[in-house]
Amino acid sequence: MKTKQAYWTCQVLGWASYASLGMWMASRQAGWSAEVTAGYALYFLYSIALTHLLRWYVNRRGWLDGPRYLRLFLAAWITGLVQAVLVIGISSLIVGRRSAFLRPSIAAGSTIAISFVTIGWMVVYLAVTSGRRYREKQLALREAELRGLEAQINPHFLFNSLNSIRGLVVENPPLAQDLITRLANILRYNLHRDAGHTVPLDSELEAASDYLALESARYEDRLRISFAIDPATLSIAVPPMLLQMLVENGIKHGIAALPSGGELLVRSALKDDMLVLQVENSGHFEEEKSRLPRLGLNNIRERLRILYAGRAGLELANRDGRVAATVRIPIRQ
Repeated sequence: MKTKQAYWTCQVLGWASYASLGMWMASRQAGWSAEVTAGYALYFLYSIALTHLLRWYVNRRGWLDGPRYLRLFLAAWITGLVQAVLVIGISSLIVGRRSAFLRPSIAAGSTIAISFVTIGWMVVYLAVTSGRRYREKQLALREAELRGLEAQINPHFLFNSLNSIRGLVVENPPLAQDLITRLANILRYNLHRDAGHTVPLDSELEAASDYLALESARYEDRLRISFAIDPATLSIAVPPMLLQMLVENGIKHGIAALPSGGELLVRSALKDDMLVLQVENSGHFEEEKSRLPRLGLNNIRERLRILYAGRAGLELANRDGRVAATVRIPIRQ
């Protein structure tokens, strides 16, 4: 809305100023007359209409999205020619044969001047809107990148979960039904996320709990889970699937590699206007192995970079026989 208001304000003020200047110069040369005033008033109106039509056309054709400057200036030049033809035609209708615009030299000079003014209008329009177009393009790229990152689901988790459920269908039907419901919740959560790329931490905890229930059916007593959640953090916005990826990484690269299994601790707290979200798992973090590609952690780092412009981060560290994955997110964006 503000952009439209600014555009029309510039249109009216710009063409009114140019028409007023032309009327003042014409009055100084030939004296003021009602015909001159009417001619420049009409020029003011159809210049606004024609340049607005020019703007609509170049936007519709997508000429502003690429290096099509020759087409832009050719379209502006043609628009200027139409304006010049209207100036000469309307002047001859209002004033008659006395119109100065009927003289070849004045007609040619006016046509060139009007064409250059319209081309200048196009240059100004390109310069004024270049920043907005760049921001819109960056936002579109950012949106596409986030959608691509959010769409990454580990297919092995789905296969393993289905295999676990299949083994329980006969052995423990009530548990199998519960796990099917939890798997459906995870898939529904992943498909119907907030368009703003963030969800309350409370929703993330529910999704992570469903995920951990499925993994518990697979690992049984080898996976021991505990939570330490600050209630004040439950409403804070976080990227969707963030917590699930953290616990998935802890299980896959930590607990799964231990013959006796291990413990997984999920905690959250507030510190210095930051949400500190931490997942600890039994195991040891080795620097050399950390260089191997880990899709989940890379996904988290990229989304944090895009969403918070470097103010959020993910760290991995060893802590008393455990691996701690710590995410810090600013409370205020």
